[in-house]
Amino acid sequence: MADAILTLVTAFPYAVVTGLLVGTACALLGVFVVLKRVVFIGIALSEIAACGIAGALLAGLPPLVGALLLTLSAVALLSIPFESSRISRDALLGVLFVAASSLSVLLVSGSGLGLHEIKALLYGDLILASRADFLLLVAILAPAIACLLAFQRPMLYSFLDREAATVLRVRPARWELLFFLLLGVVVAAASKVAGAMLVFCYLIVPATAALALTRRLRGVLWLAVGFSVLITLLGLAISFAVDLPTNQTLCVTACGLLLLALPWKSWAQR
Repeated sequence: MADAILTLVTAFPYAVVTGLLVGTACALLGVFVVLKRVVFIGIALSEIAACGIAGALLAGLPPLVGALLLTLSAVALLSIPFESSRISRDALLGVLFVAASSLSVLLVSGSGLGLHEIKALLYGDLILASRADFLLLVAILAPAIACLLAFQRPMLYSFLDREAATVLRVRPARWELLFFLLLGVVVAAASKVAGAMLVFCYLIVPATAALALTRRLRGVLWLAVGFSVLITLLGLAISFAVDLPTNQTLCVTACGLLLLALPWKSWAQR
């Protein structure tokens, strides 16, 4: 396996470093997504980003511009407090997911592209990541990671107990808006390169595995990042060695590692 990883790094260096970067950013954000219990937002925003890419294609704009514009518009809508509304945030997420996933295909159906080209354009493929993709993601994801780590405590307070946060003058609405904006930017940028399903996987699976092993926030964040790194290296190595589709192999690898991690804590306590 070590030889496969070494060969992979030599043959596809930007796929490896891009996967590690995307996995790290999504794993850190995913901890808060899971704690907030808005898991479905990950796949919904990924599909919205794909719809923005399709719209940008027809309008002659850079794909990332379309993804960012549509995703951030959806984030602004989702950041509205839904506690006192008859329509839940999950219901709105479901509507946005259905509309975006259908509209993205309709927008490019008349473009003359084949099915394979449409899938590659809308949903990405990590193994095809280039140097330009990596540098662009560094410019976008690195500040987002820094901002999340710098303000993790007020965000956590806002997510876990809005009333206590208000008493402490944390102003949860502002911190929730900041978090959702960071999430929208990261998902929009990462989806173009890594694809919707892989981004959703990176958001949910490492965070779930980390939360199953520890409850301390700092430990959860470190474990989530560690899981994302292991998923990336192991999944890419398996995909490269057996000649399997990259993104799907990474997702299956992630779920397999999660199944191994879930019983670990109960075994260790015994």
